[in-house]
Amino acid sequence: MSHAFDAATAAPDNPAAEPRVPGLLGGVDRALQLVNRIILLAGGAALVCACLVLSYSVVVRYLFREPTDWQDEMAVFLIVGATFFSAAAVQAKRGHVAIEALTGLLSPTVNRIRLLCADVISLAFVAFFTWKSWSLFHEAFVDGQTSQSSWGPPLWIPYMLMAAGMTLLSVQFVLQIAEAVLYGPRAAGWAKPKIGVGADVNADMNHRPGLTPSGPDPLRSTTGDQR
Repeated sequence: MSHAFDAATAAPDNPAAEPRVPGLLGGVDRALQLVNRIILLAGGAALVCACLVLSYSVVVRYLFREPTDWQDEMAVFLIVGATFFSAAAVQAKRGHVAIEALTGLLSPTVNRIRLLCADVISLAFVAFFTWKSWSLFHEAFVDGQTSQSSWGPPLWIPYMLMAAGMTLLSVQFVLQIAEAVLYGPRAAGWAKPKIGVGADVNADMNHRPGLTPSGPDPLRSTTGDQR
């Protein structure tokens, strides 16, 4: 979904090195970064809780011979929440799985257009997913739908987690598209250094001119094609 230079997660955050987008857009960007950091902490806690729930089920079932009927759905709810809520934070780092086979074959200008078009297409898909998730949430809440297990938790809970997470992801895409159009590829996160195969692409990356100290544009070829 994202368009990182590789599929690895982004390098650890360094607030001092982050390019700052000015004005209202910069304020939205910083607010969303704060929300993403909180969500990542909550998502990590949810995954730990899911592991504890499943471990408790195994211990109780095989050591004390007491069956449980809630642990699987509880773990699924926790994992669904952690996955969908953290999607925006991963997108902010351009950490989603991406295939960049064409990166070295296209000119820098065409590459910028390709990345922007990919963001727009991804936004369209995520926006549809968001609308559908909220529709499912509304239907499950109004109709009082529950799961078919003996525990029977309400289904609006996972639908709400999906819908809220996809809403945050949609906002993240809108923000990054606006940053790309107004302030260039670095502000949109296209050129952030990665850990893994793509690290050599950005090895000599410096900050974007205008927002940070000047340096070479990692999306430009080394043979020229200067604007």
